[in-house]
Amino acid sequence: MINVEGISKSFRVAKRSTGLLQATKSLFYREHTTVEALKNISFTINQGEIVGYIGPNGAGKSTTIKIMSGILVPEQGKCTIMGYTPWKERTQYVKNIGVVFGQRSQLWWDVPVIDSFELLKDIYKVPLEQYKSTINLLIETLELQGIIHTPVRQLSLGQRMRCEIAASLIHSPQILFLDEPTIGLDAISKIAVRQFIKTINKEKGVTVILTTHDMSDIEALADRVLLIGKGSLLYDGNLEEMRKRFGAQKIITADYRKHQKPLDIPGTTILSWSPERAILGVDTDQIRTSEVITQLSARVELLDVTIEAQPIEETILQLYKEFQI
Repeated sequence: MINVEGISKSFRVAKRSTGLLQATKSLFYREHTTVEALKNISFTINQGEIVGYIGPNGAGKSTTIKIMSGILVPEQGKCTIMGYTPWKERTQYVKNIGVVFGQRSQLWWDVPVIDSFELLKDIYKVPLEQYKSTINLLIETLELQGIIHTPVRQLSLGQRMRCEIAASLIHSPQILFLDEPTIGLDAISKIAVRQFIKTINKEKGVTVILTTHDMSDIEALADRVLLIGKGSLLYDGNLEEMRKRFGAQKIITADYRKHQKPLDIPGTTILSWSPERAILGVDTDQIRTSEVITQLSARVELLDVTIEAQPIEETILQLYKEFQI
């Protein structure tokens, strides 16, 4: 469905030093530097996948999304989506995609939300019966009943983002690009958005490409991860495989009867300790968790033990360190 092959994109950025003299000089002559946003990026995404596209700030995530949605034109390479070249056949192509930029709005600021929906219906030439069916589903699943007659400027951030997602789906696209869709949202709004994304992916087969810095979004939604850094694609693989490769650490929390000495076990790191509780980081490449528990039970009277995987944020941080980004 999506085939990106050898895409590259760079930007010219003006340079200027501080000071009045430099400001005056820049009126007549400006120095520029070239920033390579993307360097020979290639990947393929199949229909119905939810793919997490991750990387640090300035890595090239938004640039890739803008090229894939037809907003930017690459300097070299190919991008074919559903048989279209996005920037060449944009009029026909955009009927098949929905795009949500977390820091940009497609809703009209001073009019009620429902008026924006109606206008988008006319822009995309959505048949009336299809529009009614779609809008009823969106209002129900995104819980918009109480806010669709409210002007957009009076909505909270979480309410507006739910409306933005609804607006991007009015024409029933087959692909949904989400660029930081949960930025600034509270826990309740995040859960509602995540659940909705899962629903449309499962029930309608919508392909979702998600860029975010919130790793809990990636963990909750994506089975596959693309890691980009300094404009290059560094990792493309299954989320579980990434955990096994970069997340070899487990976290063991042990509660026990009062014990005054710290529990020093080879292959573990003491993350927190008190006379009645210890939190240990376990390097599973050096020691099995079962062996750690055996050694704990030999030294203290255990009351409770919990084992957790390394937080996804720590795994991603290890990825960043390995690729020096």
